[in-house]
Amino acid sequence: MFLVILTAIVLTRRSQGADPQPYAVTLKPTGDSALDAALKGSSTLISLQKSAPVAGFALTERARQDAARFETALHSFGYYKAQVTTTIAGHRLDDPALSAIIDSAPAKPPLQVAVAFDLGPRFKLGTVTVSTKVPPDIPPQLDLTPGQPAMAAQILAGQGRLLDALRSDGYPLAKVPVPIATLHLDQNLLDLDFRPDAGPKADIGPIEFSGLKHMNESFVRKRLLLHQGDDFSPQAIERARIDLSSIGVFSVVRAIPASALDAEGQLPIKFDLTERPLHAVDAGVAYSTDLGINFSAGWHDRNLFGNAEQLNLTASYQAGGDAIVRPGYAAGAQFLKPDFLRRDQTLELDLNAIKQSLQAYDQTALLEKIAINRKLSQYWTASLGLSGEQESILQEDVTRHYNLAGIPASLKYDSTNNLLDPTQGIRALLSITPTYSIGPPSAGFLIGQLAASTYLDVFNDGRSILALRGLVGQVAGAGIFAVPADQRFYAGGSATVRGYRYQTLGPQFPDRIPSGGNAISTGTVELRQRILSSYGVVGFMDVGQVSANGAPFAGNWHAGAGVGARYYTPIGPIRLDFAVPLNKLPGGDSFEVYIGIGQAF
Repeated sequence: MFLVILTAIVLTRRSQGADPQPYAVTLKPTGDSALDAALKGSSTLISLQKSAPVAGFALTERARQDAARFETALHSFGYYKAQVTTTIAGHRLDDPALSAIIDSAPAKPPLQVAVAFDLGPRFKLGTVTVSTKVPPDIPPQLDLTPGQPAMAAQILAGQGRLLDALRSDGYPLAKVPVPIATLHLDQNLLDLDFRPDAGPKADIGPIEFSGLKHMNESFVRKRLLLHQGDDFSPQAIERARIDLSSIGVFSVVRAIPASALDAEGQLPIKFDLTERPLHAVDAGVAYSTDLGINFSAGWHDRNLFGNAEQLNLTASYQAGGDAIVRPGYAAGAQFLKPDFLRRDQTLELDLNAIKQSLQAYDQTALLEKIAINRKLSQYWTASLGLSGEQESILQEDVTRHYNLAGIPASLKYDSTNNLLDPTQGIRALLSITPTYSIGPPSAGFLIGQLAASTYLDVFNDGRSILALRGLVGQVAGAGIFAVPADQRFYAGGSATVRGYRYQTLGPQFPDRIPSGGNAISTGTVELRQRILSSYGVVGFMDVGQVSANGAPFAGNWHAGAGVGARYYTPIGPIRLDFAVPLNKLPGGDSFEVYIGIGQAF
């Protein structure tokens, strides 16, 4: 009985095995950073080092399995004669005593696992053939030539290009298997034979929509850039998908081609659509020392009548700044009807009420506008409309009432990649507004502006951005005081020259109240540097001038400079800027602070 118990104890101890052995892995660099990353990524010695520690025999087996993985990675880079040497505590894997050595080793220091690589020659491509029947324009799309390194990534890319070319030629069911590869070890060459199956050529078949709730299918079908009977083209399908996404109603648009042709020999397409919530509410807050705190809110209907019409109701309240005499408000309603009379043409209706009491003037106004906005191309948009404005302006203790009628026209270019935080591209806006003031006093004048900004990615990594902006404007056709005070140009503030109080740059009355001018020129240089993943800093300088009864660039120039901090969020960067005037105005502020969401421009 004693012998049985003793035997059971021994067997139990053996089944439990030795304790896991800590170890450290060193992969000898190959001189190719991409290959080193691939080798490291394929290693279970590294990936399981902390999460699944093992003892002697299991550690040896893990190292042997890694050797096979390393060979696969080396082959994918064209090193078919490479050799892998792995040692644990200085002993090769085939050492019969290795497991015992590992089990008897102390926990500290950890065992050293070293892996060295003898790459040998890098194989090159030999013959590259397409041995099945395909259109003559297809094989050149492989873009694989004899003599180039036999790397798996390039071979698979060629396979993908071959498949894309066949589908672009109208073969929706084309298949391109992995090529047959033949190694010539004596020549260090790899031959490839691609054998694609083009399948039948087909047109676009019936188009089906799923997921529509509030949207009218008739509008979606009319909007769609794809039609039954069109030549099959993955690029055309993708353009149609992106275009549907752009109307602002759908959160997800998926185009799903059928896996087989229908009875007519066409390929049906299904668009699976997910509508965004019908209504949205937003709120915002911004602060600057000159304009104080601004609270804003909006309510939006994204699909008012089922044809992607938008209704936007907004309101804001401004108070507390040193350029604000009394609190002010603004309220507005906007209606947008897309594809009005023709595709890519939007009808816009605006109604806004404003009451503000600024250092420069007091204004109470009602503004109306109707416009046609037409998208001319991917980047260009044109607009033409009619505007009206009924307002009362108090300036220098004199109140004047105006009835203004205008014809606003604009041409916009925008190739930037982000609305609130662009890192590349150009924005430019040319606007011309002939305006007539129905008296008394009566006057006709023309307001023209050209504003532009550009964003340069210094190191092509999206983290160091040089941002530039400029503005030139002119009021022509009437003397400065025949033009309503709110239609004149002012500089100073976050939109023009930071560091100066809002509207204080330019001509002034004898009591230093801004009078405004008929010409403006401003410019900005700003360097934005991202730090870590969520933070950033900026440095900037703004210059500007406003002249009365003159031309752009003719007034007295002023400059402001400053620094800022950014905290990047999913909805855009939170901005904090501190700016000082480089030539301070008499009675002006010594600095200004600006807080908001999104970059300054």
